[in-house]
Amino acid sequence: MEKLREVGRPVPRVDAFDKVTGRAMFTDDLCPKPCLEAKLVHATIGNGRVVSIDTSEALAEPGVVAVFTCFDVPDICFPVAGHPWYADSKAEKRDLADRKLLDDRVRIYGDNIAVVVGEDSVACARGVSKVKVTYEEWPVVYDAQESLAGTEHPVQERCPDNLLAHSLAVTPDEKLAEQGYDSVEAVLADPRYHHFSAHIESREQSQVHIETCVSYCYEEGGKIVCVTSTQIPHVVRRVIGQALGIPWGQVRVIKPYIGGGFGTKQDVHYEPLNAWICQQIGGRCVKLEISREELFWDTSGRQPKSFDVEASVDDDMNLRARSIVAYSNTGGYGHHGHALVLNSVNSFRWLYHGQEFATRSEAFTAYTNGPHTGAMRAYGVPEGNWAAECLMGDIAYDMGWDGVEFRLKNVYTDAFVDEFTPGGVIAAHTCAIPECVEKGKAYIEWDKKRAEYANQTGPVRHGVGVALFVYKTAVAPFALETATAALTLNQDGTVQLQMGATEIGQGADTVFSQMAAEAIGVDTEDVHIVSFQDTDVTPYDSGAYASRQTYVSGTAVKKAGLTLRRKILDYARFLYPNAQGELTLRDHHVLDALGHPVCDLKTLALEAYYNLDRADQLHAHETVNVHTNAIAGGCTFADVTVDMPLGKVTVNKIINVHDSGTLINPKLVEQQIHGGMAQGIGFGLYEEVQVDPKTGRVLNSTLLDYKIPTSMDVPDLKADFVEKPDPTGPYGNKAVGETPVISPAAAIRDAILNATGVKFYVEPMTPQRLFEGFKREGLI
Repeated sequence: MEKLREVGRPVPRVDAFDKVTGRAMFTDDLCPKPCLEAKLVHATIGNGRVVSIDTSEALAEPGVVAVFTCFDVPDICFPVAGHPWYADSKAEKRDLADRKLLDDRVRIYGDNIAVVVGEDSVACARGVSKVKVTYEEWPVVYDAQESLAGTEHPVQERCPDNLLAHSLAVTPDEKLAEQGYDSVEAVLADPRYHHFSAHIESREQSQVHIETCVSYCYEEGGKIVCVTSTQIPHVVRRVIGQALGIPWGQVRVIKPYIGGGFGTKQDVHYEPLNAWICQQIGGRCVKLEISREELFWDTSGRQPKSFDVEASVDDDMNLRARSIVAYSNTGGYGHHGHALVLNSVNSFRWLYHGQEFATRSEAFTAYTNGPHTGAMRAYGVPEGNWAAECLMGDIAYDMGWDGVEFRLKNVYTDAFVDEFTPGGVIAAHTCAIPECVEKGKAYIEWDKKRAEYANQTGPVRHGVGVALFVYKTAVAPFALETATAALTLNQDGTVQLQMGATEIGQGADTVFSQMAAEAIGVDTEDVHIVSFQDTDVTPYDSGAYASRQTYVSGTAVKKAGLTLRRKILDYARFLYPNAQGELTLRDHHVLDALGHPVCDLKTLALEAYYNLDRADQLHAHETVNVHTNAIAGGCTFADVTVDMPLGKVTVNKIINVHDSGTLINPKLVEQQIHGGMAQGIGFGLYEEVQVDPKTGRVLNSTLLDYKIPTSMDVPDLKADFVEKPDPTGPYGNKAVGETPVISPAAAIRDAILNATGVKFYVEPMTPQRLFEGFKREGLI
């Protein structure tokens, strides 16, 4: 196999200069000023309905152009999640069409019930303050299991029991019978094995991206043009069409540079409403930008979940059976629905598959009057990993086993195949978990520190912890995976690359450029890609989520690159019919079979454009359907100091080691891992959207009250890799964008357990929870 030349190079980001110099244009930078602005009127109850809205005083405010209420908008329900669309009946089931532009049925505190349009933001704010609303108020239910027990007024009328979805995956009876059992419960209860159980919880986390949700819309050429900060421009186009009841071709969506998303912008939050407002005011440009406070309670953070887990294990460290029952709180709207908790319980099951032969995973997703939730980095897997690794940590601690040895004995291998996942088969083609663990152990000095930290006393103690993780790449085989790439040879011999896939800060444009260069046979620096997606111009791609783009969209890039390479060489053969043997392309030149230059690429490009006999703009436009998946994995090791009276945990050292196949750009991967580790530390120790269960109101919707780790809280972050190419990836690559956030929280929890012997089951492990735990165990 020929050595890769561009893939694997730590080339600088193609957008780095524009971003660090301020040249990069984001949505608000592009918005024409002045323009009309829109501000939402939010419900001040958590459950009920709007009886009436008086807009007369608001309309009398200077600068207010219009006020639209929930009684004015079309009676159309539409989906908002960035899920793939299907050309059959599965679409309606999958996409959860349970939103309206504005709604008189109030399901969550802060629901959108009206919108004020004004000449500027001050006029809008004054108008909003003058809107008078009369409600019929009903009791609020926030707990998922309480909601499933029944409420007088269902949160969503189409689900009278408040159950959005339920799933169950169990080892088949015939496989259990081979071992002499009739159920998973029988294996768990077998007196020959040690039994463990726990109730575990994870709370809602917010993405806290720098740029809030913002869009502006105007009419041009008979179309609604929506410029928006989104991860999913082609999905936004479709949803606007659905919400307004117009052909999708009448909508044009443009995505400029984006100031972060982490999953929030995998939902279509406000673009349909903004587009409809634009229609109502004669196509004038209108901007709708939400505040930081609105971001916390009117977008979609990580779903809060609870887990009841069980396991049985024999004396030789072999897991014999495991079970998980999960309850997920989607809030007042489905958004991404049951897919999130499915990822939680599936990853729980996939991670450990050593001697275990009996598994049971059951999940429920409930509508409640809590804030609506949705996609966030790693899409439900950090919560499932938290449950899995709390259980594994407890077993190792109680049995007196080395946590690394116990985990490695049971972790999945490259022979792992899971045929019991609803919707499709998942398999691991490669696995480098043991090599990852060895690197992590060495960095954290696992054996040495375990010995040093044994038998500690006093209020301040030290510990080391470990957690492993597993993550699938992309959404196949459960959902459609398709992407398109377009390449054109420019007159100067450089290449233009167009993608519907989106750069959202993760470096996608850079790795696409590298993959295209590799396939064509040119330098990455000779590939030009624009970070703007325009649904009227750029090819279709469903967007940035599920760590799919380098794997799926990258497959389209490679296919297009190989096609363009073939066309270039075919044209060279036309120009130079006497060239010897098979032609190749390398170092800006077409070479013959002996490696002698036939022509340089610039000369060929000029001939292709302007040849009098055979002018041809050489290009490639290729679409792929990807039906495979690739399992990525890895580990986190952490060294912590615990001050029990203060309820304070200091992370001294932490490392993530990843099995992500071939790294397209190692430096970008390192940056991704550092960012994900910081979010994982926040998930484990600080971040929680606090909701008043009596009203459904978010209590900490500012950056003063919602705690995220700062540079003062994050230690030096260490990233490492084991590169074992995966045969299904276009260049042996698999997921890495979301995986770094998965296991830091569980590793820190394991280190706290090692230091203090106290088990924590609710994340984040805030000072209050830590203090209460240490006090409960008599350590304070």
